[in-house]
Amino acid sequence: MELLARATALVGGAVALMRRMGSPAHQAVGAQPVIPEARKQGIMTLKMPVAKGWVDGHLPTCAAGLKVNAFATGLDHPRWIEVLPNGDVLIAESKEQPAAPKTLMDHAAQATMRRVKAIGQSANRVTLLRDADGDGTAEIRKVFVENQNQPFGMALVGNRFYLGNTDGIRVFDYTPDATSISGPGDKLVDFKPHGHWTRSLIVSPDGTRIYAGVGSLSNIGDHGMEAEEGRAAIWELDLATGQARIFASGLRNAVGMAWEPATQTLWTVVNERDGLGDETPPDYLTSVRDGGFYGWPYCYWGKTVDDRVPQDPALVAKAITPDYALGGHTASLGLCWMPEGTLPGFGSGMVIGQHGSWNRSKLSGYRLIFVPFADGAPSGPPRDILSGFLSDDEKLAYGRPVGVTIGPDQKSLLMADDVGDVIWRVTGA
Repeated sequence: MELLARATALVGGAVALMRRMGSPAHQAVGAQPVIPEARKQGIMTLKMPVAKGWVDGHLPTCAAGLKVNAFATGLDHPRWIEVLPNGDVLIAESKEQPAAPKTLMDHAAQATMRRVKAIGQSANRVTLLRDADGDGTAEIRKVFVENQNQPFGMALVGNRFYLGNTDGIRVFDYTPDATSISGPGDKLVDFKPHGHWTRSLIVSPDGTRIYAGVGSLSNIGDHGMEAEEGRAAIWELDLATGQARIFASGLRNAVGMAWEPATQTLWTVVNERDGLGDETPPDYLTSVRDGGFYGWPYCYWGKTVDDRVPQDPALVAKAITPDYALGGHTASLGLCWMPEGTLPGFGSGMVIGQHGSWNRSKLSGYRLIFVPFADGAPSGPPRDILSGFLSDDEKLAYGRPVGVTIGPDQKSLLMADDVGDVIWRVTGA
């Protein structure tokens, strides 16, 4: 398996090097990005840095005026974070559990993903961290809930704890200040597993509904659209009636969600399709409309048709252009609203954990960034909060940003790093 991974890396590196010569000079970023014309790749560009982790006191690089420390270490692929009202911090530890490979390409892809710690045996648990003495480091660690199915998103409404497993949403009874919950919980909604497997959750501002991100099975509907039914969407669950429906669709892989407080509008970050070039199409940050359709798989960035896909002209005609491009293949996953005053030198806006992708000749993402907002919309270029997750030659990944949220003290950010197995805490210096 290791030999196959090395061979795949060599071939992928050669292809990436060849394509790097003609790669765009600038990222497609902002409200009016310059998106290069699609260039079908045939053989996909595959470039993945080997997972190294953090050693010998090495830390991510902070923006000026900030500092970073490890809130918790030694976790098992931490992906998502939820802060409870009492200040306890919940961490979903899980990873993709792949289906049995059928082709040589499947074997090669899985060998590569194992080498970079992206797939494997999943911990399938949520861990509770508690910083009882308030020093910025968690000294209490407990298993909050275990034996789940690739858990990810979490939400607490009253004394009911909701958990987004890859196959649906479960709910458990929660006692305030408890360090664990027991029992199997109740299944509320079924989702199709596999493919883009993460299921992020967010509660509506009035506490009556939960929204869940459900990604596509494939890149561009490769197994037919019947297999994609109910996917590439954000779902809404009415907590009073138990009824669930698709809230918005055509979102290839909507992961992190956040509420913009002035307008109480839902926003999300979306990972776009592969195989059309380094910057084509860009991943994006967008507001989400009830009933809105955002293009996948028929078109991207509004009505730019993907001619690899059998078309539906009626859906293309109604496709909504996203609000803000984040660059191609940044794998923007984590998202939270940061109020003004949280970090010195930063106003209010969205914080985004960019996991970094593989379908590029020159890697992008691998950063924690900030997008400023004004009047309910993005108002300027992105700024780095944390960087330095990649080696200069792009061969090693020390870490990869995923979920991000405001810390219990309201003066810090917590960010999950699923390669470093760390929860980082960012504060003013």
